Amino acid sequence: MAASPALPGLFFCFAAMVLLIFVSVSSPTWNKVSFLNVNQLSFGIFGYTGSKVQIGYYFPLPGDINTTTLHNLTSVLILYPIAAGLSGLAFLFGSCGAAYHRAGTVFMSLLAALAMLCTLVAWVVSMSLFGIVKSRLSSDRIDATWGNANWLALGALVALLLGFCTAACGVFGHYKRSRVR
Repeated sequence: MAASPALPGLFFCFAAMVLLIFVSVSSPTWNKVSFLNVNQLSFGIFGYTGSKVQIGYYFPLPGDINTTTLHNLTSVLILYPIAAGLSGLAFLFGSCGAAYHRAGTVFMSLLAALAMLCTLVAWVVSMSLFGIVKSRLSSDRIDATWGNANWLALGALVALLLGFCTAACGVFGHYKRSRVR
């Protein structure tokens, strides 16, 4: 193999990209993937069940949930699709690194670090945002449950951390092709 040191990072960046794509198509696009479930409503990045796709939304729920701060935090969730794109670019550069040259692995590690940072910020914001909403709903005696997108995003964050670490270590691997004489 020409550049086997790049392969572990390539695998983890691909896994993170797939997980982040699943998170990015959460409700209202795909109701099976959501951050928070309340009665028949599933909340995702671009809205909730039955809403139009938009960046930043208000919650159609009773109580003091619809504040400007929470609305602005729903806009920050756009970092998940951005992180998915950065993970895809990391995978693309990692493919170049695995097939040909060390420079691809260097760019893969840099893009994986940037995607990891975006995913970390988005995950902290989404856990805080939906945790606040869940807490406020619980105080109003409305049952709310966590969705699976939280854990898919956490898996993507761990995969990007491993992808960055293995890509950074892979930069120092042996890339010289053996010559046949």
